[in-house]
Amino acid sequence: MYEDIIDSMLPKITAAGMSAPEFQTILTGWQTIFRGIYGDDIYIEPDSKDGVLLSLIAYAMHGGNNAAIATWNAFSPATGTGAGLASNVKINGISRKAPSNSTVDVKLIGQVGTVIRNASVRDSAGNLWDLPAEVELDIHGQAVVTATAQKAGAITALPGDVSQIATPTRGWQSVTNPEAATAGKPVETDAELRQRQALSVALPSRTVMEGLIGAIANITGVTRYKGYDNDTSETDINGVPAHAVSMVVDGGDAEEIARIIAIKNHLVRRRSALRR
Repeated sequence: MYEDIIDSMLPKITAAGMSAPEFQTILTGWQTIFRGIYGDDIYIEPDSKDGVLLSLIAYAMHGGNNAAIATWNAFSPATGTGAGLASNVKINGISRKAPSNSTVDVKLIGQVGTVIRNASVRDSAGNLWDLPAEVELDIHGQAVVTATAQKAGAITALPGDVSQIATPTRGWQSVTNPEAATAGKPVETDAELRQRQALSVALPSRTVMEGLIGAIANITGVTRYKGYDNDTSETDINGVPAHAVSMVVDGGDAEEIARIIAIKNHLVRRRSALRR
């Protein structure tokens, strides 16, 4: 008798995806059912007990609908979020990039031969930076080591900011950073992961440049990249030789980048030979 009304409250899957009615639509549907059962004179306004009950039923159904839509969306990299998106992209052989920590070179000064173990220093903003497990001051009473920020992400420090000893050690007198810190990166966002997933599916593509860019983007530590493809018979305005590609890459392991380019360059050579 009320099947059509109940059906109108449930999620629907169409060519456009999954959708569900708003809370108020669901509540109105339950109010219609109640009036059909108990008569039009039943009082089910929000200030009544029956009105509160219907609101709770509608709220629970609305939450279930939203959960169903979120589950549906989680199956696509284009609409998935958080853990669902991270799980999805594994199909393409990639994973969400973990956050990295900032690093800074610090100069330690103290008594000759002083050994500093498991120590940390502090910058002017209160951020702590860990020193290597063991540092020994040289014959000049100095040592230059790399300190790592305890917090992941883009922790910055200008020259001279890291000047406080957080772990006092006998014989260790001062610390400073001559150069600015190298900022780390926060955990990869959903938008960045989606973009990299789109590039990753180009790895086996027929377009050499798309495959090269996809491979470079997946190298750990790579933050920016730009590719140039010259498919003409002459050197182009960017200085790229005929029938060749060139990559400008920021970050990542240089040897790994060179290896990927060498592999893809073999395909470029094959493409050039075929065109000739």
